[in-house]
Amino acid sequence: MADLRTNLAGIVSPNPFWLASAPPTNTGYQVQRAFEAGWGGAVWKTLGDPIINTSSRFAAVHFNGQRVAGFNNIELITDRPLEVNLKEIYETKKRFPNHALVVSLMVEPKREKWHEIVKKVEAVGVDGLELNFGCPHGMAERGMGAASGQQPDLVEAQTMWAKEAAQTPVIVKLTPNITDITSTALAAVRGGADAISLINTINSLAGVDIDSWNTIPHVGGKGSHGGYCGPAVKPIALHMVADCARNPGVNIPISGIGGISNWRDAVEFMLMGATGVQVCTAAMHHGFRIVEDMIDGLNNYLDEKGLASVSELIGKSVPRYADWGNLDLNYAVVAKIDTETCINCNKCHIACEDTSHQCIERHTDEQGKSFLQVREEDCVGCNLCAIVCPVDGAISMVEVKGTEEPMTWNERQAAVAKLTEGKDADKKEAV
Repeated sequence: MADLRTNLAGIVSPNPFWLASAPPTNTGYQVQRAFEAGWGGAVWKTLGDPIINTSSRFAAVHFNGQRVAGFNNIELITDRPLEVNLKEIYETKKRFPNHALVVSLMVEPKREKWHEIVKKVEAVGVDGLELNFGCPHGMAERGMGAASGQQPDLVEAQTMWAKEAAQTPVIVKLTPNITDITSTALAAVRGGADAISLINTINSLAGVDIDSWNTIPHVGGKGSHGGYCGPAVKPIALHMVADCARNPGVNIPISGIGGISNWRDAVEFMLMGATGVQVCTAAMHHGFRIVEDMIDGLNNYLDEKGLASVSELIGKSVPRYADWGNLDLNYAVVAKIDTETCINCNKCHIACEDTSHQCIERHTDEQGKSFLQVREEDCVGCNLCAIVCPVDGAISMVEVKGTEEPMTWNERQAAVAKLTEGKDADKKEAV
């Protein structure tokens, strides 16, 4: 059995699975139940001011009969007094000394405010702090949440203010509602952050009730944009984690967040540079016991790979994540259909004929049986047929060895520029 322990900037955890700062970590009762279930750590729901909230708060996007493909919330931070939270944090850490207990904080962008709350929270024995610069709704008029997180100078300044008072590691939680998340990640580094966590929720409107015309959710007939999370945001989160991990300036650990529902998702985030992961929506959907399958699945995976520690996964796929301009334009794959497995549903043919390159043909064999075949010389390897196929293994994408040497777009453009310079030089010489 592999070693699942992680160390995020000095915050040690028995496994990489943490609960994110959210409704599941709102009370000591909940966090203690989570630790009993097997979660390695938890980020206490954001502490700050004011203590106020809305009703109703949540909405979900369901897809193709599956519940909670995406989750939306318009709630704010904790709705309980700071003193009550601090008492429960102290009791929880005392009862579970070997579990990672981090507390999320969000206050106005004022040095004295950060000093005050950091000192109060650290006094009850936490393992670390997470600065919430990501909440996309509420309290923007006070410069809090994403209103700060979208401005690198404020991220840097507030991180520095928190670090001035902090004795424990400081994690900066980044908003995805920005053009380039590495700009704020680098700002956090300049401010002295010990780690970053990402992503926070994405600006969203879950839907509109076409009978009442109210937004979903609504508060007394009016709605607002909220924060979107859940499985639907995983590809966005994975990209942003990888973008930070491959940036040499972001040389601090990463806690991955965004649509993580099972151990496979966790492995993907760790391969893309995360030291550990935080989970919210999946726990809200299925309860704390899901961590048992996460731990078992991760253990089995590491054993199958012959890895002694989960830390051996961290960042292994980052070198394979490049800008589009560095991809080999002469690499080629084509689709191949296994006629024995194919159920002749025609999905691939329709998709290719209507929306791709019209290279899948229907034929009839000598016995009069219909079958599908790819016209390989016209196949561009787009993967669409394999994506829409309902049968695993019926369509595979196979590499085709070409005669051209590997060449990226950037190499091509450099060659074109060099050729142009040579022609210009020849013209000048001729003149």
